[in-house]
Amino acid sequence: MQLQHPSGIPQKIVDKVVARRGRLHAFETIEPRTTALVVIDLDEATVHNDTTAVRMIPAVNALARAVRDSGGVVAWVLSSMKVMPKHFAAILGVELATRYFTDGHGNGPGTRLCEDLQPDEADVFAVKSGASAFFPGKCNLKEQLDSRKIDTVLIAGTVTNICCESSARDAAELEYKVILISDALAGHAHGLHEATLATFYRIFGDVRPGSEIVELLGKSD
Repeated sequence: MQLQHPSGIPQKIVDKVVARRGRLHAFETIEPRTTALVVIDLDEATVHNDTTAVRMIPAVNALARAVRDSGGVVAWVLSSMKVMPKHFAAILGVELATRYFTDGHGNGPGTRLCEDLQPDEADVFAVKSGASAFFPGKCNLKEQLDSRKIDTVLIAGTVTNICCESSARDAAELEYKVILISDALAGHAHGLHEATLATFYRIFGDVRPGSEIVELLGKSD
């Protein structure tokens, strides 16, 4: 029987992965008490300029409630820049680099969680100064999660193929079990989001839609 991936990963890739390891998903269960939902860059500046991010806010709130209710941790990650990164303007162009820097500087809109999200006082809050929330020296998220004995990381937020992918790959290198939540991520342009999901599923970790995450959390009760 040919297994199909619920997140739409190309069948050729799914077949190769299943043949290699004998199952569709790398991680078949979730232990809620050692699991963290990490929500990346759903700040005012990003969400207000991205209709896809706006549409997924209810799903992120629902996932956050499910993780909390099952005994897990919810972590909200925002970005802040004290100085312009050395090669930022050369890579992005002066106009875009300046906009990103302004949004993420001081009390800019990139430093504030979107008002439609529903954080809890028991949640973890972290600020990153680069693309990855797990890169050493640029965010204290790992230290906060490790103090709570977290070993499984669920990644949601924006942008799939930039900060979310960077964070997910670094988390995998740090030997967390990492799952990208396919319908709680937003990517730049059609194809980039999909490419990240396919590559991550092949090599780095797992990919599941939010409904499956909620189901797995429930099975642990």
